Amino acid sequence: MRLLITLTALLLGSWSSLVTAADKSLEIGYMPIIPISQAFIVLEGDTLDEAGVSEPKLFQFQNGPAIVQALLAGQLDVAYLGIGPAMVARAKGADIKVVASNIVEQISMVALGSLSSYFDKGDAKTAFARFKADNGRKAVISTFPRGSVPETVLQYWLQNQLGMSNDDIKQNIDIIYQGAAQVQQSLMTEAVDGAAILEPVVSIIRDRKSDAKVVASGSGMFPHQPGAVLVVRESLINEDPMLVKALVKAHIAATDELHNNPEKAVKSVKKYVGGGRLATKIVLNALKNSRNQFEANPNTIIDGTRTMHDFQASQGTLKVNVDLDALFDVRFYNDIVKE
Repeated sequence: MRLLITLTALLLGSWSSLVTAADKSLEIGYMPIIPISQAFIVLEGDTLDEAGVSEPKLFQFQNGPAIVQALLAGQLDVAYLGIGPAMVARAKGADIKVVASNIVEQISMVALGSLSSYFDKGDAKTAFARFKADNGRKAVISTFPRGSVPETVLQYWLQNQLGMSNDDIKQNIDIIYQGAAQVQQSLMTEAVDGAAILEPVVSIIRDRKSDAKVVASGSGMFPHQPGAVLVVRESLINEDPMLVKALVKAHIAATDELHNNPEKAVKSVKKYVGGGRLATKIVLNALKNSRNQFEANPNTIIDGTRTMHDFQASQGTLKVNVDLDALFDVRFYNDIVKE
């Protein structure tokens, strides 16, 4: 974070004027998805302005790995991204800390009519094999890039919940990797048969495709799965801990609003999700579908993160060991809830 002092204050030469005129610049990266709804509520509130950040610089990304590259390039002070990419960024040298959780058990497996019927009838473990036998082709499934939370959850579901071997997966499923907008478009045009994806895409597809069904979600795919998180640079923690505390405090308040009053939250979330073009009812439905999954407490996702870390390591998507004790900084959350 860089502290900018206005020219006017410098010319006045008054210390009180310098303090008043000081303005902090903050670079924030995010994805336009429901799992980071806390970010949108905070951005539309007065927390940052009161902390001296009058105009934060916002950067939108379509997937977590893209945010990782920005973090590694030193372009962001704060980011809202999946815990999987956060681990990758930390492992590759980004000086980031997880200071709050956003959501847990956020991923759903959505199947279009061509595939969903195979989950309605018969064992889910053989659904993809039966689809291939009847249709003469593999089922095509879209999800986020390798190492992302949706892709990790998809693989965990296929292997650990459905009991499919790697050979079974290769023989019966073609997995393609896309950003959020591309996944939605693929589902809308039926270029794929299903997707492991998150809100608001789930609500959009179910609203527009009458035959689309959620065939697995949340704990059914990956029990206690950690999802999106709020990360900040260690340098920001060291330089301005009060700003970080203000962010976490506002994050907790936003989570409470999402739990208890999604109708109030929908205006702020709608502005950022789907380019502000989604119908209010779809955004509100997505918030209501997710309200029990929003979770701010970073302590609650540490064990799930270890499970995800070990699974990603076994998959080869996390190629270096991550010191999870160094990844998390729960002091801010713990101090705030004690106040």
